[in-house]
Amino acid sequence: MPVELSLQAVEWDEHPVLADASALLEATDLAEAELSLVLCDDAFIHALNRDYRGKDSPTDVLAFAQREGEGADPEDLTLGDVVISIPTAARQAAQRDHSTAREVQVLLVHGFLHLLGYDHGDDAEEAEMQAAATKLLSGLSGR
Repeated sequence: MPVELSLQAVEWDEHPVLADASALLEATDLAEAELSLVLCDDAFIHALNRDYRGKDSPTDVLAFAQREGEGADPEDLTLGDVVISIPTAARQAAQRDHSTAREVQVLLVHGFLHLLGYDHGDDAEEAEMQAAATKLLSGLSGR
């Protein structure tokens, strides 16, 4: 299965997330690629953020690309992992006046784009990543 989903200390309807992830793979001509998704609580993502990024706090989304770094094969069909905190997504959704499901979509796209090599380290990269995100989000069903 190209998309694998794991729930860590949260309950969430996995079917829409799996459909969205599959749609993202199709939209980027990566239908045969493998993508791992983890939907979790703040404690789970906090530990990852601390251990891998040196930031001792929860965050909304983390992406662990398998096609980057020393010895990585950019043609590898294993894209990597996207980890999304559902409680953080819920807080951000309330602030942004949309549903938690829509915020999970936004975070999924953001993490997915990181797996494809997009970044937002400067204004040009941010603009390029935002344009790609807008295009991909427009192809997903609104929630």
